[in-house]
Amino acid sequence: MRTLVWLVRAFIFLFLFAFAVKNTDPVRVQFFLETSWQAPLVIVVLVFFATGAFFGALSLLGTIFGLRREISGLRRELNAAKAEVRVIAPPRS
Repeated sequence: MRTLVWLVRAFIFLFLFAFAVKNTDPVRVQFFLETSWQAPLVIVVLVFFATGAFFGALSLLGTIFGLRREISGLRRELNAAKAEVRVIAPPRS
């Protein structure tokens, strides 16, 4: 199974490397106010992909912290219920 995973990783790496080698032509990205940026196409694609991944992860932070807060509240509730069960249960002989 590990060999298959490494083969898939190697295939993906070689595919992306071939894509990068084939797309080295310079492109110009034009912004507002007549500003522009010129770089190889593969760099432009990489920058915009990384920026999108960053903002996607950033947008999930609120959900993650909300779920962590809910988990801690449920743990406190569970510990309180366990303590209550210990008090109510009669001692074993």
